[in-house]
Amino acid sequence: QVLLLETGGGLVQTGGSLRLSCAVSGRTFSTYSMGWFRQAPGKEREFVAAISMNGDTTRYADSVKGRFAISRDNAKNSAYLQMNSLKPEDTAVYYCAGRENLFHGPSSVYTPETMYDVWGQGTQVTVSS
Repeated sequence: QVLLLETGGGLVQTGGSLRLSCAVSGRTFSTYSMGWFRQAPGKEREFVAAISMNGDTTRYADSVKGRFAISRDNAKNSAYLQMNSLKPEDTAVYYCAGRENLFHGPSSVYTPETMYDVWGQGTQVTVSS
């Protein structure tokens, strides 16, 4: 059983920064492509960022490009989301997700949430104006 645990959420002022972490246990982390998604109150969950198994390919939603950075440390079985220049519209529950990538190339990234096999429980990020 694969478990994902997000940490690092909290309350921050506009323009501030937070770093979310996603610890993965139970399987070989290096075979997983990872993604971050978020869900604001009253809205559907949306894609934020994704990173390939080997970490050499990343993808971002237009709304966070240039402000957020996704990374991973396979030795620590963890993925990260560095969030800078935060805005009130970034307020949401942030979810970490993983897809075991057995058949595609190590540089593959995925944006649809339906492509992900496992999910964390989420961490709240609130940006005050």
